[in-house]
Amino acid sequence: MRNMLIIGATSAIAEATARRFAATGARFYLVGRHAERLAAIARDLEIRSGQPVASESLDLDQLDQHPGLLERADQALGGIDLALIAHGTLPDQNGCQQSVQKTLAAIHTNALSVISLTTLLANRFEQRGRGTLIAISSVAGDRGRQSNYVYGAAKGMISLLLQGLRNRLSSKGIQVITIKPGFVDTPMTAAFEKKGLLWAQPDQIAKGIVAAVERGRDEVYLPWFWRWIMLVIRHIPERLFKRLQL
Repeated sequence: MRNMLIIGATSAIAEATARRFAATGARFYLVGRHAERLAAIARDLEIRSGQPVASESLDLDQLDQHPGLLERADQALGGIDLALIAHGTLPDQNGCQQSVQKTLAAIHTNALSVISLTTLLANRFEQRGRGTLIAISSVAGDRGRQSNYVYGAAKGMISLLLQGLRNRLSSKGIQVITIKPGFVDTPMTAAFEKKGLLWAQPDQIAKGIVAAVERGRDEVYLPWFWRWIMLVIRHIPERLFKRLQL
């Protein structure tokens, strides 16, 4: 049995992941912005897991609320074994290009709020000498592209932070996992045309997250083929890359 904190629990990927862990009898503390949706997910997980599910609605951009949130989750669960950070937004790139305010808001939600939570959780796990910390980054963070470089910059920041945390905590019994999905069919990508083999469903990503925990993985591209796609993209010389329409 695991005591799981899921932040951003109303996201499609987080919900699918929680359902898979519920089948193992996990206990949950759920955090999300939308109270009604959060309550529905909690009821579903209670049925699936046979365990009571605690939840709270919170605006995660309020960084000063993070310490209290983690303390409440820790008390409710009797200790956090695994934390999944899955909240975020997909900002409008064109809008961000025209507005510093929109750019900073996107960075705040997708990077700074995650940095706050991962730092606090890492310190808690380090004190306890155990724990698993998972955060959802993105393949977008591997290289800046004109179509989504604000979002990519935020996700790149998270990927580098998690690398450093792994380096710091691996000898102390703490597992830090970076999840890098590619294109996923979720409400966040509703405006996209979803055709082709590159698009995945949330449960495919959830299955990969569970496998990453069980196998002790560090950084996982989901689905698997994105590792090789991004390997090619990262190695295109800059003089050529800057001419591409990506």
